Amino acid sequence: MNVYIPVRIHMVHVAIICLLAALSGCATQSGVSRAAKAQDVDVSSDVQQTFDQALQLLQEGQYDTAITLLNTVIEQEQRLTAPYINLAMAYRHKGNEKLAEENLLKALAIDQAQPVANNELGMLYRRQGRFDDAKKVYINALSEYPDYLPVIKNLGILCDIYMRDPQCALEQFEKYQQYDPEDKTVKIWIADLKTRI
Repeated sequence: MNVYIPVRIHMVHVAIICLLAALSGCATQSGVSRAAKAQDVDVSSDVQQTFDQALQLLQEGQYDTAITLLNTVIEQEQRLTAPYINLAMAYRHKGNEKLAEENLLKALAIDQAQPVANNELGMLYRRQGRFDDAKKVYINALSEYPDYLPVIKNLGILCDIYMRDPQCALEQFEKYQQYDPEDKTVKIWIADLKTRI
């Protein structure tokens, strides 16, 4: 189970850095660390403990109990994006795209450019065939987090496979390659796109 794990949510000036979400292999160290954004939120140790328990349950695939705990966190603390994002991921794994979308939109109401929330929402929209909406949320994330690798890669995939826009895809994959030049898959995609263009 992929979960979104900020560095201790109870710390003042906490960095929303980390994720174990999105695409396998996309979250390289440079892309993740550069996507960091501080939140000035101090929460109680009880809220932190409940959040940590919910993350453990999500990783174990115990979605219903995790959802209950995440809702408890949200009842006590609405200023953080992480509980909403993880709630959305839990609902996605349960097949409830409507509630997944609702919670991602709540996270984005707190931080409209939040890269993990935008990435998750973009993938949700892509699965639903809402390609223009997916592109908008990816671009939204990149407006503030221009080097966030999962979004760059997903935008490239969206442009190439779903929107049939090889130029857009090539731009994204070349940008991605600047941060992760050793990704052999992206190298192959770039060569293929150059041949097609």
